[in-house]
Amino acid sequence: MGGRQGLVLGTIILAMAASPGPAAAQPAPAVEAACPADAAPLPPELAGWTARTPLAAAADVPGLAGARLTIGGAVDLSLLPTPRLHYALRPENPGGSVSNGGMASFAVEREGRYRVAISSAAWIDVVRDGAVVASVAHGRGPACSGIRKMVDFTLQPGDYVLQIAGSGSPAISVLVARLP
Repeated sequence: MGGRQGLVLGTIILAMAASPGPAAAQPAPAVEAACPADAAPLPPELAGWTARTPLAAAADVPGLAGARLTIGGAVDLSLLPTPRLHYALRPENPGGSVSNGGMASFAVEREGRYRVAISSAAWIDVVRDGAVVASVAHGRGPACSGIRKMVDFTLQPGDYVLQIAGSGSPAISVLVARLP
């Protein structure tokens, strides 16, 4: 092959190599599971998830007085950019400079197992007396509930700080519930 045919073929090959191609030109559509209208109801301990109220997260320990959670009551927690946060205790996974986080306080009246449920990916720490409380279980929320992550803790009566870190979103839905 020579002359004009070789030049045309070479131009076509170079154009194809430089082109992103059909797979790269259009991202694959996200596959979402359809939720039936008669989806199973939430278990009683998570029932508060459907009646959330707005709450601004605290950026530091003094701000916790205005960021109080009620056991069994869900909130839409507005978060802050990570660089603005001064956590009660440095999270194990604090997130990067473009992530979001915040804190809220809550009180436990009865010893037992408690579940923290959140709507999107983020790091969860429960802090008491300057130490992280070890989690005892992790899981996903019920199908079609909007709960992405659940973490369980065995808690004693007292005051706690919930720390959310590494969220890619400036808001997250949160519920702290006592398990039966």
